[in-house]
This record gives sequence, C-alpha cells and structure tokens, in this order.
Amino acid sequence: MEHYEEHHRETFADSALEVAAGIDTPPAVNPHYKRVKRQQMAVEDYVSGIRSGNISVLSQAITLTESLLPEHHALAQQIIERCLPHAGRSVRIGITGVPGAGKSTFIEAMGGKVTGLGHRLAVLAIDPSSERTKGSVLGDKTRMETLVHNPAAFIRPSPSAGSLGGVARKTRESVVLCEAAGFDVVFIETVGVGQSETAVHSMVDLFLLIQISGAGDELQGIKRGIMEMADMVAINKADGDNVQRAELTRRQFLNALSLFPMPESGWKPRVYTTSSTENRGLTELWGGIEDYLKFTKANGFFERNRSRQAKYWMYETIDSELRDSFYKAPPIESLLADYENRVLNNEISSFVAAQELLRRYFNR
Repeated sequence: MEHYEEHHRETFADSALEVAAGIDTPPAVNPHYKRVKRQQMAVEDYVSGIRSGNISVLSQAITLTESLLPEHHALAQQIIERCLPHAGRSVRIGITGVPGAGKSTFIEAMGGKVTGLGHRLAVLAIDPSSERTKGSVLGDKTRMETLVHNPAAFIRPSPSAGSLGGVARKTRESVVLCEAAGFDVVFIETVGVGQSETAVHSMVDLFLLIQISGAGDELQGIKRGIMEMADMVAINKADGDNVQRAELTRRQFLNALSLFPMPESGWKPRVYTTSSTENRGLTELWGGIEDYLKFTKANGFFERNRSRQAKYWMYETIDSELRDSFYKAPPIESLLADYENRVLNNEISSFVAAQELLRRYFNR
C-alpha cells in the first residue's frame, strides 16, 4: 500500500491531477455546544400561562397531550382538568373537503375575516402521517403565511399518527386548552373526505364542507354520510371563468341536500359560493354561520349536541385506554407473537385466539 501511494505521488508530482493534502474535516457538531435541558414547569405554571394567553406555554401544553410518554400524559391530564372550567365558550367549526378544494387558502382568508371582527381564532390542522414512516410534513403554517403572523390567530398543525381517518386522538383536548387561552373560534381542519369526518363531527358545533366546481361530476365521490353531516357547504374558487360553474354547482348541491331528511338540529343546510383569493362570499358565509348558531342555541340543539359529544368522548377514551392497557400488559406482550404464529399456521382461529388472550388479560 505504501509503495502504491509513493508511486502515485511520483506519477502525478508535476500534474494538475495532484491532490492537495487539504485540511482536517471539522466536527459536525460544535464541540463547545452544551444542550440545556428545558426545565419542566409545574401544573400551576402551565395553567396560568395558558389563561394569560401565552402562546409558547399553550404550544408546550398541547405537545404534552400529544406525547406518548406516560409522565407527559399524566401531567397533561392535570393541566386539562384545571383548564376545563375555563373552556367551552368558543364556536367549534369542522372544515373538510376533497384534496385540492383549497381548504388551507380558505381558512387563511376566513381567518382574516373572523379576526377582523374582533374574534380570536385557533386553527387545529390535522396533517396526514405516512403509513410507512409515521412522519408528517406539518406544512399548514407555510401555506397560511398571512394568518401565521396574525396576533389574534394561533395555528397548530398536528400529525394524525395513524389514528382513525387521520384525526389526532388528542385534538379535543387541544380544543379545551385553546378555549382556556381565550380563543373564541376554533377551526378543525381534516385531511380530506374520509373516516376522519365522523370523529371531527363529534367535536364541533358546525360542520362545513368545502367543494369546488369544474372538476368533473361535482357530486361524484362525495359520500352521502359526509353530505348528511354538512351544516353548510362552500363552493370555493368561484372566481375568474369559474363563477358560472360555481353557481351551477351550488344549485346542484342545494337540490341534492333537499332530498335528505331534515337534520336533528332542524337547520336546513345552506350552500354558498366563495373565492378565497378574492375574498368573495366570505362575509355572507360567516353571516350564515352566525345564523346557524343563533338558531341552534334558540331551539336547544347546541347544548344537547355538546352534552352528547362529551358523553361520546368519555366512551372513546375508555376504549382507547383499555386498548393501550391490553397491548402494554406484560403477559400479553409475551404471548402475542406465539398466538399470531398459531393463527398464521391455521392451528387456531383468529376469534379463539382473541378470546384466549382477553381471558388471560382479565384473569392476570
């Protein structure tokens, strides 16, 4: 090897191909850098910070609710319990729509309208997680460049973490924290038309469907269940050459909605045309939202719906905690692989395996 290197140097001694010795590669990390571990605040500090509208403390508290660490989960539950008496005073609006409908642009435009009326807005945007890596882009803040700098707005993108239909399990707890921080309007944006709408519908006061025209059959691919859940529909991108098509689509949706039975709220869904880029139709849409809230509060549906949602999430939490407890139980963890192999080898049925595992779990 040494002979080869010496020959190499002699060969290219007077050549432009000779490589200079260069310098040592610098370290990838500053050797003088010392990571300072952030001191965890007490429950009282979190609650007082949230109540005073401190966005940094609010963000940290939401991060605790999303954490999978048991100690973070316990701390988050204490914070939420202390914040509950100060929550419940906001308008919760679920926003969904097919990909490409312009939900983020719509939210930014409507957010500017809402904050301009003196409201404080919190946007909880559920970002789809990769099924392979479980990672998320969390790009809503980059898509809402104006709203993110609005002092009356708070945007929190959260990964769906593979939960049902892309809805983060902790979204409802985040709503409580945002309400305690003084935000009186909460937008919850879903990842698109799918199973997530059922979960979002169970945590909002009004469900808004964003749709566009000029994309083929406007009603094709919209599930009937989504249409039945919608309290309001906005035909977005009604600008330029698309204005007439948007109006035609609005009439099509009105005709389709008229065929559905009257919702329990007694409210007949309305359909609006909007343009997020030209701020057209947003004032009328917000006026419709205010009409809906007055109507449902007057007939008692608003409070009945809130009570039903609280009950629903109690049972959802029980189901979730039982599932986590089952899979984390030491005797079950050691048995799962064995039972899985027996099922795959047709030695035992899936149902019998599940029953035996559950029996062992409850008799542990």
